Amino acid sequence: MSGAGLTLVIGNRNYSSWSLRPWLAMKQAGIAFDEERILLDRPDTKQQILRRSPSGRVPCLIDGALAVWDSLAICEYVNERYAGGGLWPGDIAQRARARAVAAEMHSGFAALRANMPMDIRGRYPGKGATARELPDVRADIDRIHALWTDCLAASGGPFLFGAFSIADAFYAPVVTRFRTYATALPARLADYSEAVFALPAMQTWVAAARAEPETIDQ
Repeated sequence: MSGAGLTLVIGNRNYSSWSLRPWLAMKQAGIAFDEERILLDRPDTKQQILRRSPSGRVPCLIDGALAVWDSLAICEYVNERYAGGGLWPGDIAQRARARAVAAEMHSGFAALRANMPMDIRGRYPGKGATARELPDVRADIDRIHALWTDCLAASGGPFLFGAFSIADAFYAPVVTRFRTYATALPARLADYSEAVFALPAMQTWVAAARAEPETIDQ
């Protein structure tokens, strides 16, 4: 779909879970866009991002004179303007539920984020085991299990609402976290995780993350 002139400003692919979400949604929708990567955790990172994003954070979508600087707002904008609404379920009730599922990821799961940060290249089974002993982390993981289980039972899969949606884009970083920290999943949820990870766009992001030379201590 036409998105000529769009630029998505992102951070390091290996670490920036917020950047992955709109990037994956846009790729899945077939929207053409340029990428501008700004390295995180550098002395001039904030200054470089502020040139493009008024929040001083990534991601930020640039569409002509318009800047959209929140990952969920970016997804909503491109869905309306460039994807013909196809990034949400067609049914109004399912659409509302998918929005709630994405919004819960957008605003919640602080313990999981803090103790199991996205690091696509990394493999930290010991750190994962330690994190899962923390009640708040365990509660976050249990809630994600429940969300995925309920959505897949209702839709039949392979994605949370049948076809790929913004909700899946928002949980894609969790898919990588479960791999990084060796978090076991029930069979149905493991199948879902594999379906997300196997997306060609996801594989492109993962390959680029693995090729990045930069490292950030987390």
